[in-house]
Amino acid sequence: RAITILADVELAYYAAFAPGAGYLVYAGTGSIGAYVDSQHTFHRVGGRGSLLGDPGSGHWIACEAMRTIWRREDEQPGCWRDSPLAQSVFARVGGNDWAQSRDFIYQGSRGEVGTLALAVAAAADTDAIAADILERAGTHLAQLANTFTRRFGPKPVVFAGRVLELHPRIGEAARANLPAGTPSRCATLLAHHAAARLAAQAHHNAASPRQGGAT
Repeated sequence: RAITILADVELAYYAAFAPGAGYLVYAGTGSIGAYVDSQHTFHRVGGRGSLLGDPGSGHWIACEAMRTIWRREDEQPGCWRDSPLAQSVFARVGGNDWAQSRDFIYQGSRGEVGTLALAVAAAADTDAIAADILERAGTHLAQLANTFTRRFGPKPVVFAGRVLELHPRIGEAARANLPAGTPSRCATLLAHHAAARLAAQAHHNAASPRQGGAT
């Protein structure tokens, strides 16, 4: 009875907002939108995993980069030598051979594949294709918040997670694709602090005298 279990993104919501106060979009290896209403009911958008979506996530960024690189190689073999994006990705994969890319994508875990987002971000200042992938990621993240807005009305939005720390372009694109006038920010959330606050409040409520009872 002393234990409360919450989903990780629900706990992250409490680090960003009081119930009913706004929408959280969290992007790491995956991506998800979270809203806890004033009745403490948890609502989610996205977060369905890599096969069904997770647009704008680290895994999505990695796969978009690989798709683009190898599509261009099909059209013009060897063009990776002139691509900062391909060079950055291949350096992380360990080589420019298709077999190395194939093994990395299909044998690595979702988290391991997602680390290629770091390579995309590293190339974004010198490669227009990498920059475009990051900006499209931000647009997808905004769409998660916009879905909540259509369902529950306008509220402030917080974007958080490791993906938002990759490059400013992601957060800038996310905020630019919200409805005009929507308060928004990118934040680093301390979910463990939120857990401590919730536990302290629960302890306080349990220890408080009940109305009409003995102390």
